[in-house]
Amino acid sequence: MDNTGFNWKYRLLCGLCAFLHFYASISAEPSCKLKAKFNLNGYRNVEKKKVVMGGMFPVHRRIASANSSSSSVPLSLGCEGFNFRTFRWTQTMLFAIDEINKRSDLLPDTDLGYVIYDSCFTISKAVEGTLTYLTGQEEAVPNYRCGTGAPLAALVGAGGSDLSIATARILGLYYFPQVSYSSSCSVLDSKFQFPTFLRTIPNDVYQSEAMARLVLHFGWSWVGTIAADDDYGKYGIKAFKEQVEEAGVCISFSETLPKVRSPEDIQRIVATVVESTAKIIVVFSSDVDLSPLIQELIQHNVTNRTWIASEAWVTSALINQPGVSSLLGGTLGFGLKRAEIPGLQRYLLNIDPYSNPLTEEFWETAFNCTLNYGRALRMAKEMTKAAAEQGGNTSLSRAVRGVPEGLCSGKESLEKLSNTYSDVTQLRITYSVYKAVYTVAHALHNMEICEPGQGPFNNNSCADITKFEPWQLMYYLKNVWFQVPHTKEPLFFQDGDVDGYYDIINWQVKGDGEISYVTIGQFNSTAAPDAMMTINNASIVWNNDELETPRSVCSESCQPGTRKGIRQGEPVCCFDCIPCADGEISNATDARECIQCTEDNWSNAARDTCVPKTIEFLDFSEPLGITLIVISAVGALITLAVGIVFLVNLGTPLVKANDPILSFSLLFSLVVTFLSSIVFLGEPQPWSCMTSQVGLALGFSLCLSSIMGKAAVLMLRARVLKAARSKAKATAKAAAQAAAADTSPDVIATNGNINNNNNAVTTGNPDVDSLRPAHQRVLAAILTLIQAVACTVWLIILPPHPVKNTAAQNIKIILECDEGSVIFICCVFGYDILLALLAFIFSFMARKLEDNFSEGKSLTFGMLVFFIVWSSFIPAYLSTRGKFMVAVQIFAILASSFGLLACIFLPKCYVLLVKPEFNTEDRMRPRSKPRDGTGTGTSASLATVATEVQATTGNVDY
Repeated sequence: MDNTGFNWKYRLLCGLCAFLHFYASISAEPSCKLKAKFNLNGYRNVEKKKVVMGGMFPVHRRIASANSSSSSVPLSLGCEGFNFRTFRWTQTMLFAIDEINKRSDLLPDTDLGYVIYDSCFTISKAVEGTLTYLTGQEEAVPNYRCGTGAPLAALVGAGGSDLSIATARILGLYYFPQVSYSSSCSVLDSKFQFPTFLRTIPNDVYQSEAMARLVLHFGWSWVGTIAADDDYGKYGIKAFKEQVEEAGVCISFSETLPKVRSPEDIQRIVATVVESTAKIIVVFSSDVDLSPLIQELIQHNVTNRTWIASEAWVTSALINQPGVSSLLGGTLGFGLKRAEIPGLQRYLLNIDPYSNPLTEEFWETAFNCTLNYGRALRMAKEMTKAAAEQGGNTSLSRAVRGVPEGLCSGKESLEKLSNTYSDVTQLRITYSVYKAVYTVAHALHNMEICEPGQGPFNNNSCADITKFEPWQLMYYLKNVWFQVPHTKEPLFFQDGDVDGYYDIINWQVKGDGEISYVTIGQFNSTAAPDAMMTINNASIVWNNDELETPRSVCSESCQPGTRKGIRQGEPVCCFDCIPCADGEISNATDARECIQCTEDNWSNAARDTCVPKTIEFLDFSEPLGITLIVISAVGALITLAVGIVFLVNLGTPLVKANDPILSFSLLFSLVVTFLSSIVFLGEPQPWSCMTSQVGLALGFSLCLSSIMGKAAVLMLRARVLKAARSKAKATAKAAAQAAAADTSPDVIATNGNINNNNNAVTTGNPDVDSLRPAHQRVLAAILTLIQAVACTVWLIILPPHPVKNTAAQNIKIILECDEGSVIFICCVFGYDILLALLAFIFSFMARKLEDNFSEGKSLTFGMLVFFIVWSSFIPAYLSTRGKFMVAVQIFAILASSFGLLACIFLPKCYVLLVKPEFNTEDRMRPRSKPRDGTGTGTSASLATVATEVQATTGNVDY
């Protein structure tokens, strides 16, 4: 593209615009006019000064009430509420400039001037002052510097953080330096938004951290917060809350102080403070914003609270008014570094009341008089008129005729006046103002002493102090380093901020009721993390002169043995203390979870320690164990005694009739079962576990096999006798019928045949006892051998072994024997149950065999006792725990063994020992048949059939 035509057209258009502009300027009225004139108060001294320094201080607390009507021209409002403390800051800047101008080592060739405005603690006034300062004349013209006076150095101000944020945005447009003495808001550390902002007060990031550390130092977990409705309060309290909440502290309430007086909001905040259980209240606010709340809290007689103060009000006389000791006594706060400034008090006391309107207002406010004669005269007349209306003297007083009352002489003594202005004992922000002025002065000094060719700018050039640009001064401010006069404190900036150093101040009530500020510690951001905060706890006096640290918790700490249970919908600091469950402990305060004890341990009663579980087993030495041993031994001895009795009477008919070999095997098995119960006692060992289970299984197997052998013989005999009796009855009936019809010799022959059959049965026909004694013994041996093989396989593959049972009972470890294999133990003892069932069935079928000793009934009753005992054992065993399970098992073994011994051998021993005369062959013979004919006979009464037949034939043989 050809740019020649474009450039030509552009030049033509510019020329046309210039012509039109010139024509409009000579043919039309001016189109620019001043829209408003600001109403600003302050100090000004720029005549014959080489450099002018700006300042802005909130000398008044607020702007005057505005007229809401829009029918008239709006005016810049005045200010009200004179603040002695901030007026001292203003005078400190004047003092520092005067001190610098008198020094020969600092700016020796430069006389500093100043322009200082009152911001009235209002953003609008701060903006007005900034625009006016930049313009260089009373009429502010944005974006213009009017006049050819001394260059502007920097603005020291503008008071609160909100004010500095507003001014810093304007000054940053022109890269104009601003050095603040009290704007600590953390938002101002953004160099993107505020490129020319610096401050001699620490960043609130440090103060928020210091407050958080203070709360954590005293263990407070339940605090309330109150913040001013501005950036200072919002950002400060936000950073504080983030840090304490991360550490587990909970916020009970969070209130915001109104910037404009609002009785409703104040009442609401008071109600919140009164109703809250939080005893610690953190306040991030200026003294001006906080003062209405303090007055209202005093009216409500609020006490027993500890207040944590930010640096903006910790030493403020506006807050420390008479009557606040009951409310604010014991307050802890963070104050800026304190210093003494020699000569400042003398300067403050020697001001000229007529030098400036602000000074006049200060004088009139301090002494409650007026320096204006006309005003004093009017006031005197109004007082006289008021007295006349009330019926008093209507003549003018002498004061009106001469010197009016209330007229200041201008010679009043400030030394006799005790107020915040003349109090130099707590120079903290005042010292920050002093440092800010000296910071600008040292930057100017470095600019002034710059040698050409060694400067920091282009081509190593230096800036001319008589006509420098703001950005050139900004370079020197960023790199300034000096020692503050009198204190020798080094001052330098890191990204526009200084190190965070605070005194920790305690409000202590003196004997006369006044508050004294006692330093009880320090916070230093440059120290190691563990050493940043140092506090002398012993020197703190709390609210109501208490020496004990107050507690502020939503819920009391959970002691060891309990854990925190969070309440739904409430902060985490509000919780219930829930006791740990059985087997769990907590050995620390405020435990969040309980700790599970190991398997071998259990929680103590307090749930704070795991203790070893009690080892439980049925010991030989305890009373129950001794009792069981005695019973078992007695049973074994009785069984041996029975065996001896049988051995002694081995050749007698009774012993012979009961198969001695089976009887002895039965007795031996009972001895084994009696003695195996003893092995269940004591601490389980591998050998004892195997011996007890296997011994019991084999003992019962041999016992039940022997019983089954006996019962099988009886059952078979009962069946044979039943068949023989039926046959005998049929034969007898037939013989009787034949005898009745015919008495021939053939009947006698028939009778003889019957007798021969009877004799055959009586003499032991093999058809009757098909199961011989040898067969019985072999059967018992085979059945026992089967059990022995099963037990051997069990012991080889999965033998019983001792285990620690920690699940059965929580507080005990039960030492017991594990079966090794459920399948094996079920098979082994299931086999015994099968033998028992068969023995019971056989004995039950032989129960009606009739002889003198009722052998079948004895076996039946013995097996019934056996089943009753073991049927009762199952529920009893399942309902017990620990060593009593072993006791129940032993009782079942002993009871079943005693039952079998008693039912089977007691009748026989009775005959052998007590009634030996019954132990004869005749007694072994069958009993007579009952008359009802229901008898079926026993093993000794097979001849009964023959007897009956003989009786029948005898009746018919006549």
